Amino acid sequence: MLVLVENHSLPRTAAFFDLDKTVIAKSSTLAFSKSFYQGGLINRRAVLRTAYAQFVYLLGGADHDQMERMREYLSALCRGWNVQQVREIVAETLHDLIDPLIYDEAASLIEEHHAAGRDVVIVSTSGAEVVEPIGAILGADHVVATRMVVEDGRYTGEVEYYAYGENKAKAVAELADTEGYDLARSYAYSDSATDVPMLESVGHPYAVNPDRALRREAVAREWPVLTFSRPVRLRQRVPSLPSRPVLALTVAMAGAAFTAGLLWYVSRRRRPVLS
Repeated sequence: MLVLVENHSLPRTAAFFDLDKTVIAKSSTLAFSKSFYQGGLINRRAVLRTAYAQFVYLLGGADHDQMERMREYLSALCRGWNVQQVREIVAETLHDLIDPLIYDEAASLIEEHHAAGRDVVIVSTSGAEVVEPIGAILGADHVVATRMVVEDGRYTGEVEYYAYGENKAKAVAELADTEGYDLARSYAYSDSATDVPMLESVGHPYAVNPDRALRREAVAREWPVLTFSRPVRLRQRVPSLPSRPVLALTVAMAGAAFTAGLLWYVSRRRRPVLS
């Protein structure tokens, strides 16, 4: 188990998590293909194609060329989609589709970082309409995700911001500037070699369920390698550590109880002895 202790006299730190195959066991975007089909956004052929893409992705990950092809395919696929409809479909099916995919080990790490006083940031190549709600249920403080160009409430098929490769590292650096994070003392987690720029931008990089290329990189750089293998519904798991709000409340209650006890003791000591 990792020991994550924060020195609060030093600058703030953060833990940056890739999403797909790092926090959840599948591709977050492809996981919604059936829901998009039921909502009339894609046809059966697209469902089968995304299912195959999910299988290939789970089997061996995706290199740069495969990620580019997937980006082009998904960008063309969503052209003309109503953005509000997409958000509603994601909101309606989020817990049923994503909750069972969240790794227990990842959820525990997120809790530990929060308890240590660090912000948690999800940095994902998937679209913001999918990643932001997932980040919310995970308790993330910030989310970095791909954004599509929208006109008249519909996707144009063009990409406004692609959260991939070097862009992830730049986003981490920009967030560190605005939030005051000390990256040398921060953490990052990913399964893919395409995230090496993000991993090497922090002082504590971790390879999680790494693809072959990232495993080689991790071994060469002596980065720790973690294996996450226990997907579990968030509502059914027992938290390993209290979240920050719960932790703060616990500390406050303990402090109040100590103060009350101290006042009672002092009042007893000052009370005159009756003869």
